[in-house]
Amino acid sequence: MLPSTTRLAIKICGLSTPDTVGAAMRAEATHLGFVHFPKSPRHVEADQLRALAAPVPAHIGRVAVLVDPTDDILSQLTATSALTALQLHGKESPERAAAIRARFGLPVWKAISVKTRADIAAAKAYNSAADFLLFDAKTPEGAALPGGMGLRFDWTLLRGVPISMPWGLSGGLGIDNVAQAIHITGAPLVDVSSGVESAPGIKSVDKIMAFCNAASS
Repeated sequence: MLPSTTRLAIKICGLSTPDTVGAAMRAEATHLGFVHFPKSPRHVEADQLRALAAPVPAHIGRVAVLVDPTDDILSQLTATSALTALQLHGKESPERAAAIRARFGLPVWKAISVKTRADIAAAKAYNSAADFLLFDAKTPEGAALPGGMGLRFDWTLLRGVPISMPWGLSGGLGIDNVAQAIHITGAPLVDVSSGVESAPGIKSVDKIMAFCNAASS
């Protein structure tokens, strides 16, 4: 499932409890993200993902967030029939992204780590390999996590850059800056994780509601 082109899309990522899944739905998030990466404090196993996604209506996207996943991991997760998209947040090449899409039959989102405008330009390599690009802040070399660290990049880098496929903005978004980020970039989708947490991996129901309100206002 890809975001609509007619309304702002909001993805709440790193959900791991029924309460926060429910909050995201009540706040009218369009997409829910579930991280399957053991190093992450937001990691959920396949059975957890299935249970969390079970009450989510069909019009809300359910996205697995993965880091250089093996085919075995992808088979396990897609066997749950709980997902509408696969988000690749590692160093997957365009060829690997295309192979995953072909084998598993789900739309592929590719996270693009951004520090300079050249990083945005390099995303063109995924034009025919993925279905959606997610521009995120580049984490420090050697960081344990590829995202979800509350880092942001210079959003003005996206101004005037032609992006020929669906895309969204991630990295360092929060209640206080999401409206500014949308104004600067024109992002059709915003993706938040640590910005709606009370502690690493612990989502706040109140912050989820406040973020969605701020993004939609």
